[in-house]
Amino acid sequence: MSVSNFSTTQIAALSTSQVAALTTAQIVGLSTAQVAALTTSQIVALTTGQVARMSTANVRALTSGQIAALQTADLVALTTANVQALSTAQVAALTTDQVVALSTAQVAGMSTANARALTTDQIVALQTADLVALTSTNLQALTTAQIAALTT
Repeated sequence: MSVSNFSTTQIAALSTSQVAALTTAQIVGLSTAQVAALTTSQIVALTTGQVARMSTANVRALTSGQIAALQTADLVALTTANVQALSTAQVAALTTDQVVALSTAQVAGMSTANARALTTDQIVALQTADLVALTSTNLQALTTAQIAALTT
């Protein structure tokens, strides 16, 4: 079945079990519009392997709600390049559990804009190793509220 030919309406109509049964090749073949059409329930149904195979463009196409719906294992499975490609709105939508689950390499790869987009709750959730891994440019870009949220 070639889901790449499905309309965004047809993609959104797939059941969660149908989405979970898609092959990684089918996931890779989805357009950014099709990925953006996935419901949050469908995002939750994706397997870690499916999420890991998403292109940077498709990860970037995810809405803030879809990003927040990713399981922590799914987020960890994203490549560092995919995490680097997240928009500031997507970074701000990460749950604290998702931030805790990020690898040190994923945190270290964040752009200055994305480091600045972290909420104070997300800053508090960062592991010490993650904070150490931030570049000096990223640390200098943090707001006073973010700096105040840091604990020892």
